[in-house]
Amino acid sequence: MRLLLHATRCAAALLIVHGTFAFALARDKSVWSYEGGLFVITNGSLPNGPCFRLTGHVTSGDFFDRLKRVDRESGTIFRLGAETVQNFPDQLTLSFNVHDHYDQTCPPREENPGAPKYLTRAMMTSLHLYLYWKRGVELRPAGNVERTVFVVRELIPKAAAEAHGLPEKLEWTYEYIVPSAGVPLTDSLVLILRDADNRIVARVAARL
Repeated sequence: MRLLLHATRCAAALLIVHGTFAFALARDKSVWSYEGGLFVITNGSLPNGPCFRLTGHVTSGDFFDRLKRVDRESGTIFRLGAETVQNFPDQLTLSFNVHDHYDQTCPPREENPGAPKYLTRAMMTSLHLYLYWKRGVELRPAGNVERTVFVVRELIPKAAAEAHGLPEKLEWTYEYIVPSAGVPLTDSLVLILRDADNRIVARVAARL
């Protein structure tokens, strides 16, 4: 009986030690996957104008599908399969859409009831995109960026809008190639939209 009690106590002690060790491992290591790329979403608004939503993602072939970030108490590493990597691939593809959007983040309409409610072609033409690499608090311009796609899609067909007395509602789609050779994976790609007066109307970062 004493032998059985002793064995039970030993087994319980082993379970406690094993559980504590497993908990320590779990606490010491977490793994993040990035299948599909890096996704971004933010709301913006034009001064005395409409609110909008910007959604997009950053891809590069199957790079992000295979990339994992491993966080340990000793530091963070990035793995591409069995290989440890430190930098982004030579180039990234940034794609994003902009369309009207209203929620609690928008300025109250009562403050300016006569403000335009919908984005127009002229409004979007007046905006300028700036891309930066961010490290800590430092921002440095992303150079040699090339726009490869620009599409304006009618969310409500123009004929239908005119027939029912509705405003034109549109969605803008953009795609850019961003050179990224030698850029550390710990840097963030920051998107900033500014209006004609250089005021920031939207800002978001794609980060690992």
